[in-house]
Amino acid sequence: MTSQLQKSKLAFIGGGNMAAAIIGGLSAKGIDKQNIWVSEPWEVNRNKMSEIGVRTTQSNVEAAQDADLLVIAVKPQVTKGVCQELAGAWAQRSTTPLIISIAAGITLVSLREWLTLADGRVPHIVRVMPNTPALVGEGASGLYADKGVSSSEKELAAALLASVSKATEWVDGEEHIDVVTGLSGSGPAYFFALVEHLIESATNLGLSKEQATRLAKQTCLGAGKMLVESTEEPAQLRRNVTSPNGTTAAALESFETSGFKDIVDKAVKAATSRAEELGTTLGKS
Repeated sequence: MTSQLQKSKLAFIGGGNMAAAIIGGLSAKGIDKQNIWVSEPWEVNRNKMSEIGVRTTQSNVEAAQDADLLVIAVKPQVTKGVCQELAGAWAQRSTTPLIISIAAGITLVSLREWLTLADGRVPHIVRVMPNTPALVGEGASGLYADKGVSSSEKELAAALLASVSKATEWVDGEEHIDVVTGLSGSGPAYFFALVEHLIESATNLGLSKEQATRLAKQTCLGAGKMLVESTEEPAQLRRNVTSPNGTTAAALESFETSGFKDIVDKAVKAATSRAEELGTTLGKS
């Protein structure tokens, strides 16, 4: 955690799960909650934020007016209106905050257009794609910096995400943020779907649902920990547990026969393409 982040005034536009996760991570790292503003229209979410101990408001302008770093944590469909409102609110400021956008699919071209002040100034922007395991401090985030973002601003953005992410990766091209969306942004749902079907299959074969659930959860937790802690590649870890003509080999052969590799490839591509489509469609709206 950088001293720069500890000294900064932070604002979150949107008080949903991801904002709550990041704020929780910042708090755990010693960031003063009174330096954090959250604007949130829904009373339930706003009350949850108040209980955390941060400052809350229904007004985006009030939350953002003194911010050094601002996180846009709203749905892609409302990002344009939020950005235009903020650009108007900063007209009298001599400096603008660093913008962290976690709005899926919304491109830098659109963000620059919507955030441009009347005098032509454009805030520095970093696009980020976190994922929901951030809620338990085990997130993975991809970041891409707009032109003009300084090394100290990149450090600030990385420190913010590191509060909830165990993997924080800067990508070389903006288009790769959509790939991050297809991989780790949407990835937890693929993982949950696999566990869901493992449980169902084992239950159909005679285990109780409770037994199957406990075994599947721990199996996936253990496998994930091995992936993170081992120096071996995933392919080698797979080979390590696969005896010739054994039970695992039979299961993996079934996967291969069913086109498992193509199924995964198509899923990641579909999520990536949808992120690209969101950016194109919403950028024109």
